[in-house]
Amino acid sequence: MTARITRAVALRVLRQLRHDPRTVALLVLVPTLLVTLLRFLFDRRPGQFDAVGAPLVGLFPLVSMFLVTSITVLRERTTGTLERLLTTPMAKADLLGGYGIAFALAATLQAVVVSAVAFGLLGLDTAGSPLAVGALAVGNAVLGTALGLFVSAFATTEFQAIQFMPAFVLPQLLLCGLFVPRAAMAPALRTASDVLPVTYAYDSLHRIAADGTLGGRGALDLAVMGAATVLAVILGAATLRRRTA
Repeated sequence: MTARITRAVALRVLRQLRHDPRTVALLVLVPTLLVTLLRFLFDRRPGQFDAVGAPLVGLFPLVSMFLVTSITVLRERTTGTLERLLTTPMAKADLLGGYGIAFALAATLQAVVVSAVAFGLLGLDTAGSPLAVGALAVGNAVLGTALGLFVSAFATTEFQAIQFMPAFVLPQLLLCGLFVPRAAMAPALRTASDVLPVTYAYDSLHRIAADGTLGGRGALDLAVMGAATVLAVILGAATLRRRTA
């Protein structure tokens, strides 16, 4: 892995995003509008907004970056751009690192805007600091980027890539404990949730929002999220086939 090549790949992806203002606008505005809608949905129950607002602020970037990454990388695969890049001396680690850095920067922008609106304008109040929630949101966005990179290998059209959202991400959201506490789930569902990375993403956000600290269990959550991110990147790298010029 070479820092110069990785930086060049990241700059290339960022230039592509800059020339696609509608995608950037959707990245920033959609989660913000959803959080705003949630605030007014619980207008007469502000405590409920405080309870679910922080986890959703942290999970929205995961979902949106999953979609953006899977579609963008699929487009690169189907147009042959990735194959052409891999005919050069560029290492897979350079390619994946560049994409990861670029999308992590985009995710940071998204997380900052959503957190600023939620805490600054909508009055979201949690035991943990907004900075901690924002940092977890960025980490979740990086996880969503890695998962999107991995699943893009299994789609042949952008429509199929979009369908991975309800097929791959939505079940994780349903089982993570956001809608029903995991302790109240049937044993089979609780066991299934134990092996899903979004469960640990939600746990860390819920713990920060409720207790203000991650504690020992929070360290485990972060370790699992990090391991899931690395595993998804490794599996994604395995789907990249190098060709000689």
